Amino acid sequence: MTTLLWLTIALPLAGAVVLLLGGKATNAWGHLLGCATVISAFACGVGLFTHLLGLPAKERSVHEVLFSWVPVGALKVDFGLQLDALSMCFVLLITGVGALIHIYSVGYMKTDPGRRRFFAYLNLFIAAMLLLVLADNYLGLYLGWEGVGLASYLLIGFWSHKPSAATAAKKAFVVNRVGDMGLAIALMVLFATVGSVTYSTVFTAVPAMTNGALTAVGLLLLLGACGKSAQVPLQSWLGDAMEGPTPVSALIHAATMVTAGVYLIVRSGPVFTAAPAAQTAVVTVGAVTLLFGAIIGCAKDDIKKALAASTMSQIGYMVLAAGLGPAGYAVAILHLLTHGFFKAGLFLGAGSVMHAMNDETDMRRYGGLRTLLPITYTTFGLGYLAIIGVPPFAGYFSKDAIIETALNTGGLTGLLLGGAALLGAGITAFYMTRVMLLTFFGQKRWKPNTHPHESPHVMTWPMIVLAVGSVSSGALLAIGNTLQHWLQPVVGHHEAAHVYPAWITTTTALGIVAIGIAVAYRQYANHNVPESAPLDVSAFTVAARNDLYGDAFNEAAFMRGGQELTKGLVAVDEKGVDGVTQGLALVVGRFSDRLRQVQTGYARSYALSMLAGTALVVAAVLFTAWR
Repeated sequence: MTTLLWLTIALPLAGAVVLLLGGKATNAWGHLLGCATVISAFACGVGLFTHLLGLPAKERSVHEVLFSWVPVGALKVDFGLQLDALSMCFVLLITGVGALIHIYSVGYMKTDPGRRRFFAYLNLFIAAMLLLVLADNYLGLYLGWEGVGLASYLLIGFWSHKPSAATAAKKAFVVNRVGDMGLAIALMVLFATVGSVTYSTVFTAVPAMTNGALTAVGLLLLLGACGKSAQVPLQSWLGDAMEGPTPVSALIHAATMVTAGVYLIVRSGPVFTAAPAAQTAVVTVGAVTLLFGAIIGCAKDDIKKALAASTMSQIGYMVLAAGLGPAGYAVAILHLLTHGFFKAGLFLGAGSVMHAMNDETDMRRYGGLRTLLPITYTTFGLGYLAIIGVPPFAGYFSKDAIIETALNTGGLTGLLLGGAALLGAGITAFYMTRVMLLTFFGQKRWKPNTHPHESPHVMTWPMIVLAVGSVSSGALLAIGNTLQHWLQPVVGHHEAAHVYPAWITTTTALGIVAIGIAVAYRQYANHNVPESAPLDVSAFTVAARNDLYGDAFNEAAFMRGGQELTKGLVAVDEKGVDGVTQGLALVVGRFSDRLRQVQTGYARSYALSMLAGTALVVAAVLFTAWR
């Protein structure tokens, strides 16, 4: 089993190396190799899952140390891999959904001259994410974390001939560096206080750590999670990341990058549970982001950017649940897994629509596509029903579980958190219904010379498989608390108090969802949709269209402040450090000039100097003897 463990990472990594170093010689079959490596990694994951199922619950763990990685003084870190119930969920999600996205990409990128390079980057992305979730220590996680950042930069900017794509890639890279600094400093604090960055050692030492150290580590880890999972205030890169090819959007938003922050929080559960202030910060970030993303999603006409805002919101639900501690860890992972199916399906469906509409992304120029794209319409529709939480689709089980867990927190806190989650559900129903109506219903608003057609089978079959997951994954994982029992050895067991009966929560949630659907239907189903967004709108709508001024806030609060700080540091360097150095050089130079005047080159001058010196010595000796 240990061989399967490292092979799961090695296979896609080897695929990336072969495709990148092989160059044009691999163009003809590079896409096939890219798919084969990820499918093989998924097969390894299934083998590992079968092995874990055969073990008693408390023994479901596989650990392997490959080599001594960092034996430097007191810091000794092995390159080790650890598979347990939590990481197993991610391995199957990453490789399973990742394999479907690879297969879909064969058709989507068929005519792109850089297809082989694209598959190399996809393989690198998968390998880095697998390392992130399988490492047995924070340093290994950090290596995978940075690998995911590199791969996302390469994929978002894949069409770098477009200035917008190049800018989006740089933006994602820079914003994520802010979060990465938080994770890096957290590792330093852990080593300074615990002397190790290995999970087992750190979690064992948590009871002995001071509250200040735990809070600092928790907040720094949260900062890292905010960057990777696009949570407020580091959310601004996610919408621009849609400049990459659509399969990249599906991979980033469903199976890999944005789920990394949720994994980090849940994996670090013992730290957050022991640091209430950090846990409160996690809950706050999640609640704010789920509403933030939902509001932005209502104002986007670009189908991919609407789904990107949706991802931000749905990850906010997961972060909110993770911030509720042991009661919320399992439901956070439940929503993460169901989201992996329906969001990947929605993005691939969006790509299929774009494929049919000559790469048009503006939903105002769609309309009436349901009869021309029947498979895309059906699979996208099933994903739509799943994300808004209609029973018995996947999102109903996972999102309702989060709402119920938040309400069961009790008191004013429970009402605030549960209210935010319920409001987010209503807004989600509104903007996703809007997407459905603008895309598949109503009058045809196509550009001239547009001839919509269904995508080839290599693209539709992955969409069908994901649609099946959108329908069934929630019931399979939630009924009988299947996932909770599976994760119990890692996240613990927590019997939550039921402040409100489950039927009240469910009825309220479904009622709010119905209101969101009805409002969207009234606004978009019975009215003509202009090809361009109206300009005479409220200030709130303008704010939503501008991503609630997230970029403006970051520019004012961080960029300009950073520029001023940099200018100040430059001034200190030039006038302070350089001033002292140059002043000392000036003093020495002037002293040298004066001393140089003594060196005349005349023998009589030197003889006179010697006589004067001798006289002084004699005088000093006589004076000393006289005293």
